[in-house]
Amino acid sequence: MGLPIACDLETDCYIQQFVDLDTTDGIRDFTCGTLTYDTHKGTDFALTSLNQQAQGVDVIASAPGTVRGVRNDMDDVLQTGPSAPDVSGRECGNGVVISHGDGWETQYCHLAKGSVTVRSGDRVAMGQVLGQVGLSGQTQFPHIHLSVRKDGEVVDPFAPNANTCGTSNDTLWIDVPPISAGGIITSGFAPNVPAYDEIKQGMPDRLTQSAFQDMVLWGYAFGGLLGDTMAFDITGPEGSIFMNTVVLDRDQALWFRAGGKRAPITGWSGGTYTGTVTHMRGDQVIDTQTVTITVQ
Repeated sequence: MGLPIACDLETDCYIQQFVDLDTTDGIRDFTCGTLTYDTHKGTDFALTSLNQQAQGVDVIASAPGTVRGVRNDMDDVLQTGPSAPDVSGRECGNGVVISHGDGWETQYCHLAKGSVTVRSGDRVAMGQVLGQVGLSGQTQFPHIHLSVRKDGEVVDPFAPNANTCGTSNDTLWIDVPPISAGGIITSGFAPNVPAYDEIKQGMPDRLTQSAFQDMVLWGYAFGGLLGDTMAFDITGPEGSIFMNTVVLDRDQALWFRAGGKRAPITGWSGGTYTGTVTHMRGDQVIDTQTVTITVQ
């Protein structure tokens, strides 16, 4: 199999959730971790923001086959508010099912309304565009959900034969995608603490600021567990100006934190300021991002 989405998993998209391999009411991904939810039947390839989704990101066929079914008429509406439509029985939203022969099939969910480019009966090649990432169906963030099935049974492409806690090289991938138990999606500077909706929409790159604006460093992350920390460190021309660590008080699939310092009365010194955001789990560094801003 190839990737089902035209993006770079190390820069502009990431894997948010894996197949749940726990047959009880607990959860367990193929690494024996918790990056899944109960009865999750696929792999979620997520985008970094709603703005990225609106610009258009292609969904592509992971393997050659014959299109068995499509849906293309559901609205793109996140299931995060009281006005969201009822999608019962159509949780996949707009999507495509491809048969690959010998009982194998893949399903691609949450495509954008009107973006599906194939019809039932079409032959498709690996890498062929099927549509674009949307917000249709049971979605709370922009992503493509990929399900793999053999004779109707869910198969985890990362562990098709058994759950080996991530120690096996036996996968269905041509090139195994990079994975992480969590990480920082985006980070940046702001003159105040941004609203969470602004972060999810996609904050514009901020490269410069006034010497008299407050300096806030923020981080947007995924896969947070109770006790995880996010550390903030800002340094400037005169050395360290801000350091702080916040502790996550509950498990959160997506989370956002920020910290910073008010501008001094005389203003910040001109020059380059560096902000480092680090996601930690105990003594383990899960991820780190560094951003810069110039005070003029």
